[in-house]
Amino acid sequence: MIQLAIDLAFVLEKAILIGGIISVSLLVAMYSTWAERKVAGFMQDRLGPNRAGPFGLFQPLADGLKLFMKEEIIPNASNKFLFILGPGLAMMTAMMTSAVIPWGKQIEIFGRTVDLQIADINIGILYIFAVLSMGVYGIMIGGWASNNKFSLLAALRGASQMISYELAMGLSIIALLMLTGSLSLKTIVELQSASGGWWNIVYQPLGFLIFIVCAFAECNRTPFDLPEAENELNFGYHQEYSSMKLGFYLFAEYINMFMSSVLMATLYFGGYDIPFVNDASLIESMGMNMVAVLQGLSLFLKAAFFIFVFMWVRWTIPRFRYDQLMHLGWKVMIPLALINMLITAIVVLVRENGWPF
Repeated sequence: MIQLAIDLAFVLEKAILIGGIISVSLLVAMYSTWAERKVAGFMQDRLGPNRAGPFGLFQPLADGLKLFMKEEIIPNASNKFLFILGPGLAMMTAMMTSAVIPWGKQIEIFGRTVDLQIADINIGILYIFAVLSMGVYGIMIGGWASNNKFSLLAALRGASQMISYELAMGLSIIALLMLTGSLSLKTIVELQSASGGWWNIVYQPLGFLIFIVCAFAECNRTPFDLPEAENELNFGYHQEYSSMKLGFYLFAEYINMFMSSVLMATLYFGGYDIPFVNDASLIESMGMNMVAVLQGLSLFLKAAFFIFVFMWVRWTIPRFRYDQLMHLGWKVMIPLALINMLITAIVVLVRENGWPF
């Protein structure tokens, strides 16, 4: 009989890391709802939430309590199993992306060196796209299982939108992979933080522009919020949902927004790399654990900036028509991504043959 040796300390550290990342992600999603209303209030010359606690900081807790206290309603004509599965699948796929993101370099605990990444797999970007593809099912299942024609129409909108913009997003990433030569997010961050290295935004400005536009579409954020177009579709694919099932869909959107922001920071802005600082010398002077905290803070500040951009755009730009959405995705984003990939391939080929670029 073959006995497998299980490192209990390894299992424990991964369990703690998973729990910590999930908790932080939920906390960020919860307070993103507060920040969204504050940003909207600022742009519309209003105060925003200010009654529940100082500066309205307890408003997300009040909203969560309200969702928990609301009556659970499952329509009689719905497919009950799929009706419950839909929001759970949306929430699960939103959280799964975090598994391959490097949140920092390393920390030392009780003599053990712990990587601040759940799983450093060499196909990290492929894993992310696989999870994004699964996210379509959360929307489609919820819309179809509701047995409501408006929910189904909104789900079809959402699925076609996500599939269309995933193509352009994938093509923009291919150009980045030509430069880095790796699908591992950890390797991509290390190449950007190497001594004398530049962040990928310098080499791939067009790729980043395509990626951020596609990220807006993937997260169903304005101006790509067609699946939730209240004016035409009576609230969208989650129209029949109530209580925490609705809360799961709403939370999944904000978690997707947070993960997209972290992913953009990781791929194009150095990830946890602290700008204008040599991490190796900083570790010598401050210690590994303190530098890991600063690296995590650096990543969160970059992600917070992109979250603000998501909110800024929502309260600035009007929604596209559906034909405009598809025109932009198929006739603008995909050709631009192909052109960017071609230019990158030519530059990489010329550099490998010794031309002074």
